[in-house]
Amino acid sequence: MANEIDTYAATKLDPKYADILTALRKLMAEAAPDASECLTYGSPAWRGTKILAVISQSKTHLTFAFERGAEFEDPHGLLEGVGKKTRHVKIKTLDGIDEEALRGYIAQAVGLDGS
Repeated sequence: MANEIDTYAATKLDPKYADILTALRKLMAEAAPDASECLTYGSPAWRGTKILAVISQSKTHLTFAFERGAEFEDPHGLLEGVGKKTRHVKIKTLDGIDEEALRGYIAQAVGLDGS
């Protein structure tokens, strides 16, 4: 049975981002196994106690945003954004995924969610 994100991918996602979404879903399943996939504001997201991360698409990239990213340490220097809470990483290609950095950010999101 398809879930909400499968439906989103089939009906709303630009096909050029399908492989990136698949890779990010796999990464989240491995790095945050207790988080549940959901849609929030019409975009794919992962929820622990609260929302951990959200994916949104633009014409040129996918944005992988961390709800409490402003609290993260950023040794990789990839996080963008200036708001009070959220920080994001822009991903333009499958090869553009820095898995090591994203695993670190996901771990921080899970840790903050548990505190």
